[in-house]
Amino acid sequence: MDEIKGIARVVFHPGKLDEWKRLTEQAMEIVRTRDTGTLQYEVFFNADESEAMVFERYRDADAALEHFANISHLMEPLMATASVTGELLGTPTEAMRAQLGGDQPKLFTPWMAAQG
Repeated sequence: MDEIKGIARVVFHPGKLDEWKRLTEQAMEIVRTRDTGTLQYEVFFNADESEAMVFERYRDADAALEHFANISHLMEPLMATASVTGELLGTPTEAMRAQLGGDQPKLFTPWMAAQG
């Protein structure tokens, strides 16, 4: 089970939705043109667009690290637009564990799975 999955929960600061959308569009372009192991990258909004969820899937920990490196220049401005929490699901490498630090995102490692 090498795949890494991520869920980011985003609550926008007042007046920052348009800036978050602009920056996220840049991130999506990077995913489409530079990431080599991103399997899925989707953004969902609640009804009034005051919150969003970003769902991500990566081939493995190395692909997730590549994505993080590719969008690293966007992280500070993105974090200025919203409060973000999240979960990372999978088995990280030591390099990924070293980058995670802190309590966000929360890491959940595999226990059991069935695939159809």
